[in-house]
Amino acid sequence: MIDRWQEVFESLNRNRFRTSITAASVAWGIFMLVILLGVGQGLQNATTWQFRDDASNSIWIFGGETSLPWDGQPVGRSIMFTDADFEQVADLSTVEYKTGRFRRRNNSIVKYKDRYQPFSIRSVHPDHKYLENTIITSGRFINDVDLAQKRKVVVIGTEVAKFLFRGVNPISEWLQIGGISYKVVGVFEDVGSEGEMRMVYIPITTAQLAYNGSNTMAMIMVTVGDATVEQTEALTDRIRSQFARNHHFDPKDSRAIRVRNNVERFAQVQTTFTMIGAFVWLVGLGTVGAGIVGVSNIMLVSVTERTQEIGLRKALGATPASIIWMILLEAVVLTGFSGYVGLVAGVGVIELLVQFMPENDYVRNPEVNFVGALTAMAVLVCFGALAGFFPAARAAAVRPIDALRSE
Repeated sequence: MIDRWQEVFESLNRNRFRTSITAASVAWGIFMLVILLGVGQGLQNATTWQFRDDASNSIWIFGGETSLPWDGQPVGRSIMFTDADFEQVADLSTVEYKTGRFRRRNNSIVKYKDRYQPFSIRSVHPDHKYLENTIITSGRFINDVDLAQKRKVVVIGTEVAKFLFRGVNPISEWLQIGGISYKVVGVFEDVGSEGEMRMVYIPITTAQLAYNGSNTMAMIMVTVGDATVEQTEALTDRIRSQFARNHHFDPKDSRAIRVRNNVERFAQVQTTFTMIGAFVWLVGLGTVGAGIVGVSNIMLVSVTERTQEIGLRKALGATPASIIWMILLEAVVLTGFSGYVGLVAGVGVIELLVQFMPENDYVRNPEVNFVGALTAMAVLVCFGALAGFFPAARAAAVRPIDALRSE
């Protein structure tokens, strides 16, 4: 066995320049494949990161203005949802979590003792924390009792607590919003931007009462569990038709209410990245294939140069299988070693990108999937064996007498 390995390395060492050039082309191919896979994963991570703040299985419904005449009603009417609309949506079987938002047009001054600053106020239902992936770090979130009793309670973001309370435990403290006193019952953080942690949540029923909102709300948000894109499309069509009846607008009027189907958006993103992944593999394997062609060529040249040697081996009793195995082993060693060098270099570059690339919205945490790397190496070795097979078959078919006569 040792003699066979010595033969392999001696054969590859006979023409170092040719072997080096071929090895470099194979290493470059696997290197580029690894880089493409890593950067492609970084692009996917960045896109997925943008969905981190909102439930990806959610549907958001916004009130708008009518743009088509309907049932004697004028164009340009504002559509505001009501508590009755919310209850109708909440009762749909596909709906899991649900919340509405009552929206004030401007930020409100939030004051605690002598410190005050304008912050965004969100008036919501208890399920809102599931829609926005809100993480309670202290106290609790708004609950059903708060809604039923229209309590003046607030849940504040960590940035609000840091500015107003400065080390004081805010739970059970009282602050003022627009001159109305509210009791702090919870502090939250958010996986989204810092701006999300500058929010103040109050019960929607309290906001409707305190800010002359009657029973209206600006938007409704729901999650739909494991519903498919087709099921969510059917659900949004049903909601649109239902609201059209409630508010007397044309069901085909896309501006009367606006729907953001995050299930559909997320599915589109996943489909896009599946296509990008397939393209990356296609380009990468094409680059690797160019190197494999070089391996096949060098093996053919090697077989031609060693015709007499092969004839002598066969004359001394070497079987065609042993000749094929010898050539195949040379091809696999060349491609395997070169591929490993390219793989290590590619992973190294990806790690450098992770360490030194500034945070941005386009590529986030590029990484090489371990399974993908092993798959690339397995494909490379298989291609290497295939590249060596045809020259090996040609060598095995050489007749000893013809080989010994060749120049």
